Amino acid sequence: MARGDLISARAVAADVLHRFDPARDYAGPILDRLLDRTHERQRATDLVYGTIRNLTAIDAVIEALAGRPIARITPVLLSIIRVAVYELAYSPATPVYSIVDEAVKNTGKAGGRKQPGFVNAVLRQIVRHIVDREVTLAQADPRRTLIQTPATGCTLDTDFLPDPAVSLPAYLSTCFSLPTWLIAEWLNQFGPEQTRRICFACNRKPSLYIRINSLRTTAEALLARFEEASVQAKRAAGPLGPLSPLGPLPPLDSKGRKGPKGRKGPSWSPEMIRLTGPHAVTQLPGFAEGLFSVQDLAASQAVRLLAPQPGWSILDLCAAPGTKTTQLAEATRDAAHVTATDIDPERLERVRENLARLGLKSVTILPYARLEEKRAGPFDAILLDVPCSNTGVLARRVEARFRVKPKAVKDIAAIQKGLLERAASLVKPGGRIAYSTCSIQRQENQDVVHGFLAGNGEFELLREDLLLPSAGPLDHDGAYVALLTRKS
Repeated sequence: MARGDLISARAVAADVLHRFDPARDYAGPILDRLLDRTHERQRATDLVYGTIRNLTAIDAVIEALAGRPIARITPVLLSIIRVAVYELAYSPATPVYSIVDEAVKNTGKAGGRKQPGFVNAVLRQIVRHIVDREVTLAQADPRRTLIQTPATGCTLDTDFLPDPAVSLPAYLSTCFSLPTWLIAEWLNQFGPEQTRRICFACNRKPSLYIRINSLRTTAEALLARFEEASVQAKRAAGPLGPLSPLGPLPPLDSKGRKGPKGRKGPSWSPEMIRLTGPHAVTQLPGFAEGLFSVQDLAASQAVRLLAPQPGWSILDLCAAPGTKTTQLAEATRDAAHVTATDIDPERLERVRENLARLGLKSVTILPYARLEEKRAGPFDAILLDVPCSNTGVLARRVEARFRVKPKAVKDIAAIQKGLLERAASLVKPGGRIAYSTCSIQRQENQDVVHGFLAGNGEFELLREDLLLPSAGPLDHDGAYVALLTRKS
């Protein structure tokens, strides 16, 4: 596309949102198809995901001040208004005039003589009701304030949010654009303060972390290459420390057995680098050479806890797209016997692609249907990273907030239980299973594991950990890991 034909990030964002149906679409593929229309690729991406993460709160403002119900606003206009309200409320450094002016211009390009006037009127009305675009939360009325950060918000002069004193779940649900039932579960399990922190983590712009392929490079060498290429990055402050324990934490020796008191747990952990600026991962120095993989800090913990060893036979039962499969191979110095399988043969091809890029040779890819045919196992260790509701990664998988339902969690917990039973049939006596999810729901985590243990006396729980999502300086997603062993 010629430079003269390029459009603004706001126009691209509005177009993506117009085409996006939260109930069935993923924003990423739509955005990817349209990004070539703008030279502001990162800004367009931020506008799209920022608007989706805060959609319920944005709509609450529009519903209160637009003068007509959202259902009666033409979808193409609603998308333009939503992007503008997102910037007005959540990007206080962006001038008001530029937000409103471009929204009106983009409306004119969309067609219709009266439409720009309507959009202008709606946005001017909202601007008139904004008291402070960046107020200290401690001084703000919660019913009139959209929350930006743990310390600041955008406050209006009218009540448009539920009263937290009457219904805290309804208030947090609207503020953070999360399902009310989910907030209620978190409040019951974690309490108000922790739930509020989880909400902030779910609406953060997540950091991008990369895991060093230690078979090919070091953190120091890769950071030097990044610096030479003006890539903004810094070493993560080591891996995460101990996860949040849900039960006793007996130290483990290198074979996964309970060790003497005071003995350290698994010593291997991946070196991680945090990218501190906007960068296209596939264009980074070292990507094509297989020097690193993208992986969140929380997601790296399952393999760390499993502590796989060279020479072991290891099964990755739900392997696609291969991030943890390659981590298993790297952790064992590419000297274990790793079998990777997945129910989805198309996604299993991505495992093959990742292995080839990283130059890993110790992994055999086996279609799920052939596990029985080949009489695979028994294995020394099994990584069981099961499909889940994604409630620990809502900042990253923004669409999940519109789709997760109580019945879906119940149904997927039944699938998880079946997969754990399958893994149990494939592990040898003395072997271990790392059961992991990117959910923070008890029904998918503790309930599955403890229900399994109650009916399988030959298995023992060595450790289980829950890592809640965090918006802190070293931000990360949520995860659950349980380490089980089959008694010898």
